[in-house]
Amino acid sequence: MHEYPQQQPSGHEPGRGNGKSRRAIVISAGLACALLLAGGGFAAWKYEWFSGNAEATTAGGENPQGVTATEGAGSGKKGAAPSASPKPTGDPDVLLPSGPKSDFKQTATLDDGTTIRKTRLAGAKSGFEGDVWVWTPKEYDDPKYAKSAFPVLIALPGGNGFPTNYWADRSLGLQKAIAEGVQAGTSLPFVLVMPVLNPDNKYYYDGADIPGQAKMGTWMAEDVPNFARANFRTYKSREGWAFMGNSSGAFVGLKQVMEHPDRFRAVIANGGELVPDSPLWKGHQAEMDANNPEKLAQKLIDTKGPEVHVAFQYGTKEGGRALLDKFQQRFGKAPVTITIHEIKGGQHSGWDYVRGMKESGLAEVSKVLKGPKPEAG
Repeated sequence: MHEYPQQQPSGHEPGRGNGKSRRAIVISAGLACALLLAGGGFAAWKYEWFSGNAEATTAGGENPQGVTATEGAGSGKKGAAPSASPKPTGDPDVLLPSGPKSDFKQTATLDDGTTIRKTRLAGAKSGFEGDVWVWTPKEYDDPKYAKSAFPVLIALPGGNGFPTNYWADRSLGLQKAIAEGVQAGTSLPFVLVMPVLNPDNKYYYDGADIPGQAKMGTWMAEDVPNFARANFRTYKSREGWAFMGNSSGAFVGLKQVMEHPDRFRAVIANGGELVPDSPLWKGHQAEMDANNPEKLAQKLIDTKGPEVHVAFQYGTKEGGRALLDKFQQRFGKAPVTITIHEIKGGQHSGWDYVRGMKESGLAEVSKVLKGPKPEAG
């Protein structure tokens, strides 16, 4: 079964031909069954797992009436711009929240007290409106980091990625993996931003501005990062920005990094697909080629563009190693660095990819990104 109960059985997906089932991440038959117990079904999943206590929160997540002291913001009302205090010191790359602040609803609480929150984002650049979930690590609200920026990891699901992003489900353990990696010294404390991937459940849009369709490329490359800048302490430079994705989300993350190396530094691509294949590209070959990671990688190599890091992951039970090896052989040259991590016994599964991220992926991108800097003393 796929990660969403409403999706078609493996081997056929809406808007795609037969044999194109790799983009639907198999989360677990056990999870799907649990969602259907006691007649709760999809309603239980939608309203309990992703609604939490529905408390209003701010970007800092602690005070529903105003912004936390570490955010340095004012009223906490929608549209209110944060004040300039506290001012960053030292690193000129630090960008304080620019506002306007978004309205958040808490959807889950983790064991360490951190929360996952959701907001509705109207993309000013793309014109698309969709949900975005956010998780901040406990270090974000630590006073000694109050003047520091944090790296942003934009996490993308597989499958249609609409109307939810399954990384916002705490049971997959992505947030816990990051927190444990921070404690072990293998991961940076990322601000995790989890937007919807597509505008509907019918087609895949390849994270691109397909002519005549919703501008999902602009949504991902501009609106989602601008949302993060508006609400959180981030880095101005690309050194604080990365993608992570599964399957269809891996493709989008890979494409964004290759297309915008001036904005994003790295990507963890899990069970990744390497070429655009949305049926909506029909009649738009030139535009499709312009969104092909292979062509974008070659352009980056030819122009000696900024360095980017690609961390591929795949499970030994899903296969696909030959395609990743071929991509690495062709494009794994300056300024493109490519690593491939093999997840022993892993399947095309979100849980297995989290295991891989704990083994390698988070450490890979953490090596090339900037982390937060505590104040001296």
